[in-house]
Amino acid sequence: MLPMDKCKATASFTLALCLYGTIGWALSYIDLPSEVVVLCRGGIGTLFILAVLLCRKRRFDLPAVRANLKWLALSGISLGLNWVLLFAAYRATTVAIATLCNYMAPVILIIVAPWLLAEKRNPKKICCAAIAVLGVVLVSGVVGGGAQAANLRGVALALAAAVGGAALIICNKKMGDVPIFEKASTQLFFSTLTALPFVLINNLGASFHPGALAVGLVIMLGVVHTGIAYCLYFGAIPYLSAQSLAVLGYVEPAVAVLVSTLIMHESLSLLGWLGAALIIGAAAASELVE
Repeated sequence: MLPMDKCKATASFTLALCLYGTIGWALSYIDLPSEVVVLCRGGIGTLFILAVLLCRKRRFDLPAVRANLKWLALSGISLGLNWVLLFAAYRATTVAIATLCNYMAPVILIIVAPWLLAEKRNPKKICCAAIAVLGVVLVSGVVGGGAQAANLRGVALALAAAVGGAALIICNKKMGDVPIFEKASTQLFFSTLTALPFVLINNLGASFHPGALAVGLVIMLGVVHTGIAYCLYFGAIPYLSAQSLAVLGYVEPAVAVLVSTLIMHESLSLLGWLGAALIIGAAAASELVE
């Protein structure tokens, strides 16, 4: 795959985030435990990417994977933990509060980037991140009483998921040159392995009888929202700064809000629309400042 410039990387990263923003809609129709969905999503995504490699008649770059196995494994584990913990947080508290806490990941990334990634702190981008955080607060409904009281366990789980999300990006920035398909498939493989113990512990002896719609949506999550989206996502990360990644990450909750109101017909307050505008505006502004 040809190297990206910053413009193409930004477009690819944003498209992946738009796909992620529709996951909540799909999950609402899947009658399976969340950790089972995580396991299936990672497994299907891994197989899809390997199938793409096979169709392209290109060999799997095993030497590149071996050379970066430590960071690939750590990033895959971080990804798996982020999925499992976030989905568990959705069950323990409201989706709005869990999402808000999970989106502390970009804030964590901005804080640690100067030390772990040797990137200079950019006050303007930090300001954009702060505006985006305000937007997420407004969208979540915490301001104005639109959200229920936070469950401490759910908040803790979502904050732990945020740490996993920040670790994922850091690991990707740390690793050397790995082709996109090899990187995505290996990370998804390790994320699937990470989810497996949760499935076994929480569902030992359980039987599942999902409907045709649920099965179709799980396949879609694995192919479109994971296989395709993660190639776009991981392929863009090396070409964008940590602070740009942090602020662009807020596109996902903005898309989720639009999907919930326009497709799922869930109401959104005036403050919520203001928050969505702040998120998108801050993401755009962060790309214009140096």
